[in-house]
Amino acid sequence: MLKGIDPLLGPDLLRVLAAMGHGDEVVIVDANFPAEANARRLVRLDGVDATRAAEAILSVLPLDEYVEAPAAVMAVAGDPDAEPPVVTGFRRIAATAHGAPVSFERVERFAFYERARQAFAIVATGERRLYGNVILTKGVL
Repeated sequence: MLKGIDPLLGPDLLRVLAAMGHGDEVVIVDANFPAEANARRLVRLDGVDATRAAEAILSVLPLDEYVEAPAAVMAVAGDPDAEPPVVTGFRRIAATAHGAPVSFERVERFAFYERARQAFAIVATGERRLYGNVILTKGVL
């Protein structure tokens, strides 16, 4: 155990987050996402919902302040302007961790998959809500 570190952040995930550089992306994905097939580095948080994983990760990960949108979510197929409740949760968690509202980009499903393939790491969760996927871009301290 480490003092002041969210207990959800185990050694594998902490190592990945610490190894990321400015501008690298980490993707938190739901249980339906093809994480194993798309990850360069994969950390599993089975049994944890995606918003809880985002809360833990954003407790240590600074967001990039030099890009227009340091967070991105998968757009709802057929209704790209819709915002599922899980995305509203991501927005709230990001704003709390960052200390200010955070801009989010909506990315079409297949473009999201491609971007996830290029990400530094994917964190696979047990999230069952649809569209429980978010890309976070690491900033600097």
